[in-house]
Amino acid sequence: GSASGSAAFGMGTCLPWMHLLGCQVAEKHAGVSCVTASMDDIQFEEAARVGQTIAIRTKVNRAFKTSMEFKVCFVTIVKLRIVVFLSSPFAQVELKPVQLLSAEDHLEHSLAIERRRIRLGYVQVFQKLMQESNKEDACEEQDAVSTEHTHVQSTELVLPTHANHHGNTFGGQIMAWMQTVASISASRLCRSHPILKAVNMFKFWGPSFVGDRLVFNAIVNNTFHNSVEVGVRVEAYNCEEWIQDQPRHINSAFLIFNALSDQGELLTFPRVKPTTQVSSQEWGGHHSLPREARTKQGTAVHLLAGEKTALTHLAGKPGWDITKTLDNVKIWTHEEGAVLSFKVEMQVKVPSHVAFSLLSDFSLRQRWDRHFLTCEVLQAVSEEEKIYHVTSAPTAGHQPRDFVILVSQRQPCQPQEPYTVAVRSVTLRAVPPSPEFCRSEILCAGFQIHSNSSSSCTVCYFNQVTSGVMPYLAANLTGSSKSIEDTALECIKFLELEDSKC
Repeated sequence: GSASGSAAFGMGTCLPWMHLLGCQVAEKHAGVSCVTASMDDIQFEEAARVGQTIAIRTKVNRAFKTSMEFKVCFVTIVKLRIVVFLSSPFAQVELKPVQLLSAEDHLEHSLAIERRRIRLGYVQVFQKLMQESNKEDACEEQDAVSTEHTHVQSTELVLPTHANHHGNTFGGQIMAWMQTVASISASRLCRSHPILKAVNMFKFWGPSFVGDRLVFNAIVNNTFHNSVEVGVRVEAYNCEEWIQDQPRHINSAFLIFNALSDQGELLTFPRVKPTTQVSSQEWGGHHSLPREARTKQGTAVHLLAGEKTALTHLAGKPGWDITKTLDNVKIWTHEEGAVLSFKVEMQVKVPSHVAFSLLSDFSLRQRWDRHFLTCEVLQAVSEEEKIYHVTSAPTAGHQPRDFVILVSQRQPCQPQEPYTVAVRSVTLRAVPPSPEFCRSEILCAGFQIHSNSSSSCTVCYFNQVTSGVMPYLAANLTGSSKSIEDTALECIKFLELEDSKC
């Protein structure tokens, strides 16, 4: 394969391998020919080196009615790992269920339904984000580089060697071409060879065939100190379409790059400014919405499956230790490196859907959680997601804290699945940190609500503790305070009282 000057293996070479192996596994499970519809995310955690052996592992996570999701991992002796989720539609062929053999299989099977929900809804969400983004005034820095300087266009003719066994252009080949044009675009902002670190939201919108001309347009969307995001749009033409200038949009993706100095240190990218108000849309369509606009309303919209995935991963981790047991409350802790997580399990005599409705409305939380001083709704992202600004009262020796959080609620897709209320911190320019408060961060928190019967449920609250909130928990975890227990008992009391009013 190819390699850069530092003898690092070309990541673009991995993309065709990944696509080919994934297609083989999908067809083995389905028993029919299949095509790739999309990839959620690809993460390159380390660079592979020339001469190393690469092991490729893949498995189907979940089969839906006419599509499936599977995961591919590349492993070298230096622990290179790429995680990719793909969905492959078939022509009216109903797929058989996946056999689940391990706890990890069950976890991935559960998370697959949430990733599918996000995949199916992200186009509408992005269209809304693009409309709101266009209303905002662009903040241009004086020394910023014009994004027009980074625009790169290339044309490739699809030959028989580029086609797969269906006669369509091999998807892995398109990925490699996209990586090449995006790398050239990113290189115009640095004096080094860009290193591909991630591919986000790779979508196949339609096929292309032998004899088609594929036109690749790449442009930098934005830079983020040590990384740069490049949007790539691919259009296909047959001979007649080429003459009449009538392209078919077949692919879009975001590619994230880093760059290293000769000393191996991450380089800083210059700030950029759009040449025109529609420059990002011109080359990437609504699928090349810059990262700031994509993430300003929270990462639950997309990327690495959102808060519910993180919360489900946290709940499914082995090694939880019980630290306290009361009549209706159990407290568990989990330590992993420098991260401390805790779980509060509450037995509540209310239906699960009632508990879900009450706990997902954070404007009610002040009625049972004394740590919430104020709670204001900043933005309703969708019917299932809201952004809140929360302030908490000061404790002895500590400044009052505040949080900007995204709260995502999800009803179960299967009878055995829990209701979920997922929480994590987000950043909004409209709410900058204030000197009155210590801005704190919630990495992963929320509720899982399991139904026990028609009139009772088990409510589990999870939180990954950061350094900013550790002082508030340290005393309680040593047994000298009852803050967590008291809050849990107040929560139970609140839920049962509200249910009795119905």
